[in-house]
Order: sequence, then C-alpha cells, then structure tokens
Amino acid sequence: MIYSNPILKGFYPDPSVCRVGEDYYLVTSSFGYFPGVPIFHSKDLVNWKQIGNCLNRESQLPLFANHAFLKRHVGKTGIYAPTIRYHHGKFYVVTTNMAHYRNYVVWAEQPEGPWSEPLDLEWGGIDPSLLFDDDGKVYISGTSAGPDEPEEGIYQAEINLETGKLNSERRHIWKGSGGSYPEGPHLYKIGNVYYLLIAEGGTEYGHMVTVARSEQPYGPFESCPYNPILTHRNTNSPIQATGHAELIQAHDDTWWAIFLGIRPSGYPYYHQLGRETFLAPVKWTEDGWPIIGEQGRVHLEMEAPAFFQGNLENQIQLKRDDFDSETLSFEWNSIRSPIEGICSLKERSGWLALHGTEFGLDDIEDKAFIGRRQQDINCRVSTLMEFNPKEQGEEAGLTAFMNENSHYDIAVTSANGKQRVMFRRRIGSLWKTEREDEIESDQIILSIRTNKTNYLFSYSLPGQEEIEIGRGECFYLSTEVAGGYTGVYLGMYAAGNGSSLQTPAYFDYFEYQIE
Repeated sequence: MIYSNPILKGFYPDPSVCRVGEDYYLVTSSFGYFPGVPIFHSKDLVNWKQIGNCLNRESQLPLFANHAFLKRHVGKTGIYAPTIRYHHGKFYVVTTNMAHYRNYVVWAEQPEGPWSEPLDLEWGGIDPSLLFDDDGKVYISGTSAGPDEPEEGIYQAEINLETGKLNSERRHIWKGSGGSYPEGPHLYKIGNVYYLLIAEGGTEYGHMVTVARSEQPYGPFESCPYNPILTHRNTNSPIQATGHAELIQAHDDTWWAIFLGIRPSGYPYYHQLGRETFLAPVKWTEDGWPIIGEQGRVHLEMEAPAFFQGNLENQIQLKRDDFDSETLSFEWNSIRSPIEGICSLKERSGWLALHGTEFGLDDIEDKAFIGRRQQDINCRVSTLMEFNPKEQGEEAGLTAFMNENSHYDIAVTSANGKQRVMFRRRIGSLWKTEREDEIESDQIILSIRTNKTNYLFSYSLPGQEEIEIGRGECFYLSTEVAGGYTGVYLGMYAAGNGSSLQTPAYFDYFEYQIE
C-alpha cells in the first residue's frame, strides 16, 4: 500500500518521535507561536492526530524577555527543535526556548498532558536530546554553547533530570562528516552499539543527515562510509532540504525515519509553507549502517508500513470552525501571547471575539491574532466578520502572515468617518495600502485564495457578488525572502494601531478549503 509525503503538511519542522507499544507520539518546533510544541498521536506512522500542545501555559512558554532575541520576529524566536522520549511511565520533552536562550525539560504521565512546569537544565547550545541508557544513566546531547566552546560539533554529558544539573563535564563527541552547522543530534543505543544521528549543511538546500557509531557513549565515533544517509542536495526532486531526522523502530521491528523537508516552487526555488514532516523507510546495510529511503532519496509516494490500513480523514486539518465550542481547537495559534488574553468564545455565542491591542501585525509586542498553518499550495480561507470601527486607524480582518515584516492583509478600517475595506502589502521595510473600497455594512465576508504564484484577496457584502481587491506574490512571503524558520499562517486579527480597540471584531466562522 502507498502513502503520501509529507505526513504533516505545512509548518511542522524538526520532528521527534517515540513509541510506546503500538502507539507513536510526535512533536515539532513551534518558534514564536503559542501554545508551543504540538504533540500528535498515530497508530501507523502515516495518519497523525494532534492531541494537544506540550507548552500551553505562559509559565511554560514565556516568549517575551529582556534579551536580544526579544527583537527577533516570530520565525526566529521561541521553541527550537524539541525531542520527545518515554521512560518508566513518563513522557519527557526537552527543548530550547530562544526567547530566553534556555534549555529545559517538561514531563507528563499522559501525552495529552497536563505537562509539568519547565525544569531548567545546566546545558547550553541548542537542539538538546536525551538517551536513557540501560544502566540508568541519562545522556544529554546538543550543539556547541558558543565562544567558550569554539570546536564545532556535538557535545554530550550525563544529566540528572530531577535537578537539571550535570553529573559529568560537557564533552565534544563528534564534529560531523564535514558539513556546515552540525546540529540536531539524537543518540541511540541499538544492541550494544551507540549510533549518533545528526543534521549537517544548515536547514537549507544543502541539508543532510549523517550518522556515526561507537561502542561507548562518548566515542570515539566512527563516521558512516555512506554519509550522508539522506540528502536531496543537487537534485531535481520536488522534495528539498531534507534533514533533521529521527530513527524509530516500529512495533513490527521495521525501521523508519521521520525528518523535515520542503516542497519548493518556481525557479529559483522558493517555499512559503515552511518545513514539513516526512516519513521514509530505513534499511540496514550488511555492515550495520542505516540508510534512509532509497539510497538516501525519498519520494512524494512510497511503500507504507505493513500495519498501515489506509488514509484516514485528515484530522489535523481544520476544514471549518463555527466557533460553537468554549475552547479553540488545538490547531489555532496566537503570536507570543496566550490565546485567552486576546479572544473570547463566550462573549457572543457562536462567534469568536477578538479584542485588538494598541499593536498591529508589524509590531513585535502583543497583538490580537488567531491563525492556523497554511498546509496546501492551492487552498482558500474565508470568514464572516462583523466589525464597526469607531476610531480612525482601527482595523480587523484576515492576513496571510509569514512574520512581522512580511504579510498581506485584507481588513475593514475607518477613514474620515467612513468604513472601508482595504488591501495592504508589507514586504520588509516597504508597505503600501494597494486599494480601499468604501462599504456600508458592518458584516462582510473576507477571503484569501492561494496558488503556486499568488495570494488573491476578495470580499463580498451580504447578498452581493464577490469582489477581488488585490493580490500578492507568494515569493515575497517565502522563507527565501522573508527569512526565519516558519511558514505562512492564515488567520484573523484586530488592531487599534496606537490604542486599544474600542469595540471587538466578531468572526462567525473560519473555513479552510483545498482547491
């Protein structure tokens, strides 16, 4: 039976996976979005359902700090590369919060949570990972911690997860196979051999996965003669930038790899969906080395695990939300701040109320934004909004949002005592309101349609035809132009642009359709 890649579409990078019996659990990076570290469950490694977020309280995920990283946009701050492990009845997630430049661990008895408060670790660098060894020792692996450790590569130590303190000194264990930015380590004990899997080449088009092995946890590590064991560099594959992998032995004893990749468009390449999660089989050579996919290459369609029973309804893909619940679905995110502080589902039954702050989409500070990942190149989102701005400059609407410096917006605002619907583009330091149409209704349907080249923005008033008001090129919202490590979000927002919004914006529904 055949399955399709990616197994998690849209911005779900740096995947890590663990198995408990015949159940699989997966987490990914979330950067500056709140809540953080989405967690998924699967029975077959192909169909995944989000069951929660590991960091869903501000005490677990502070994203504002008196630190240089505070000034970074949403795609460069927050949660980098979590690792999930299961040991003696507990799930552990270890990660880096770059808003504070701290590594910490949380744990839970159930993957749905509740997850503990963070325990800070005596550990620098990024991309921490854990190995629970057979003798009771726990090893933490990661990258160099900065100028005090000038030797590039992977560092390791023993750690006490009750105190967060190291039980040994940090030791440099492998510099990689020679590629740039050796990072994303995962140490495994398979039989009596320690395998160290890492990413090299940067999370770009030269990305790759390499592996080394040793009879001791600190090495010396022997580099695999077949490295890289996964890469799509210098190929014409529709999948690019493959790397940051995790190995998993399935309950039928077959081996698999979960890793990130992108699906670029155009030439030169650009991508706006972000780094996605892919799956590929792992074969072991006669001399004991893992090879991912077909000699280090993977495809959009591949032979599925024997226990795969076919595609289920894609439960992580929210098709329509009528806001009839008292809580938002797991797929929704805010930027940097808890959702509860900026929106309400109880204020008006069946509607989402957004209370705009003084800050807008361009600002690093708190903003009223609720969005979900764009997961498909060709899709359409729409919402029915009711909004009556009282002061000039107040606005609310829909946005295609890559980061604070790169977004396209369709919104209702007020100018000279008149309500208007406007389309605006923000590209780096450049911004322009492309068009404004005067309207005479508090209710309006706003829509964004996407394809390989453009975002198309339109609106319609009750009982009237749809009017296209503007478009923006996908290229300018791509990672290659906008920077950062995330993908485009499609969402609702409200802003006072200088003072808090006097009246909330109400949204009756949000619909996501694949076209």
